[in-house]
Amino acid sequence: MQPNLLCQLFLDDICYRHCRDPLKRIGRVKRNTGIYTVRSNNKLPQREAEHMQTGDSLEKVTAEVIVCQKCRLSETRRKAVPGEGAAVAKVMFIGEAPGEQEDSQGRPFVGAAGKLLTELLASICLKREDVYITNIAKCRPPNNRPPRKDETSACRPYLERQLALIRPSVVCPMGNSAIHALIETGESVTALHGIPYEVGEATYFPMYHPAAALYTFQLRKVMEEDFRKLRGLLDSLHA
Repeated sequence: MQPNLLCQLFLDDICYRHCRDPLKRIGRVKRNTGIYTVRSNNKLPQREAEHMQTGDSLEKVTAEVIVCQKCRLSETRRKAVPGEGAAVAKVMFIGEAPGEQEDSQGRPFVGAAGKLLTELLASICLKREDVYITNIAKCRPPNNRPPRKDETSACRPYLERQLALIRPSVVCPMGNSAIHALIETGESVTALHGIPYEVGEATYFPMYHPAAALYTFQLRKVMEEDFRKLRGLLDSLHA
């Protein structure tokens, strides 16, 4: 099955499930928007080409994040959390911000939500080492509050460089904060989860944040279904 056809099937499904006027509702999500410039003639986006020409690397991004002092979060963090995983990954998961355990260890998704993410990955025959995991904010906000706009803006160049260097086929923003940072939409994760949106040669596949499913059995079932959809999407893109 062709990727575009698969995307349309997902869109038709979500339209049927969530609204009587699907074109109006889904149309509020602008396709071909987000971090990646739309590709044409099989050329790399200018931003990616610039990183390659300057010899950028994930190691450089990590080193810069660890000592970053671009926003107020550097004053209260214990450890910055750049991200981890495969340098060449088909899937990149992007959450909101580090929590207490992540702040302590300097690694993303190592608490209860991280354990669930690892289980969900295993359910579709993936390991953490097969994917790349990071957040839109690289440092823990005090008391686990949502990161503020200026804080995520300060981290944005790091995330753009990670995306440009890894070049994942599928990007999975998890939770409203990550979704709204990466996809131009007023819709919530409730409406957008499990739908692929094309952004250049990458496909954005919004999901609930694993933390939301820790205490709600029904949301866990939804996430399990979304991960099965993700497996099908990956298989179709790399057939």
